[in-house]
Amino acid sequence: MLLDGEAWRGFFDAFESEAWRFEAQPTYSMPREQQNVARFLRGEGKPDNHNARWHERVRGYIASGKCVGRVRVVRQPLTEYQRYQFAWGIPGNVAAGEDIRVLDVTQDDYGLPLSGRDWWMFDEARIAHLNFRPDGTQINREAYDGDLAPYREWKRVALEHAVSFKEYVKGLDV
Repeated sequence: MLLDGEAWRGFFDAFESEAWRFEAQPTYSMPREQQNVARFLRGEGKPDNHNARWHERVRGYIASGKCVGRVRVVRQPLTEYQRYQFAWGIPGNVAAGEDIRVLDVTQDDYGLPLSGRDWWMFDEARIAHLNFRPDGTQINREAYDGDLAPYREWKRVALEHAVSFKEYVKGLDV
């Protein structure tokens, strides 16, 4: 089942305790972000309300006792988009209460049994695949109704090998 618009919002917001994302794309080409990515790359200042809607949602989830987190997979050197994310996006998400961790696979992927695609897991009971073109443009989102065991294992492994965003960026020039 494809998840667009209100169907996606309803699917997402139905979680009871945890929303968790595995974020694997090196670049995302999201139309609503393009202007801000360009501003970042030109060295301009970050808008005061950058990502404010997501921050408000995260704060609401956290206030209601829910958890939101993700593991961001990276390889050095960071892509321009990842540099934008690390400088403008993730710090605000973390400040809003999202638990963001980084899994750097530059040296080796450690032979980790991980999914190569992006997905959200809700309450360890529901999965939404995020499908992208090679350039990072999102094609669609779809509910997954297959075996959840591999996703639970991928999450466990990713969390075991990732470090907190704050720890990862210490001394990193982004």
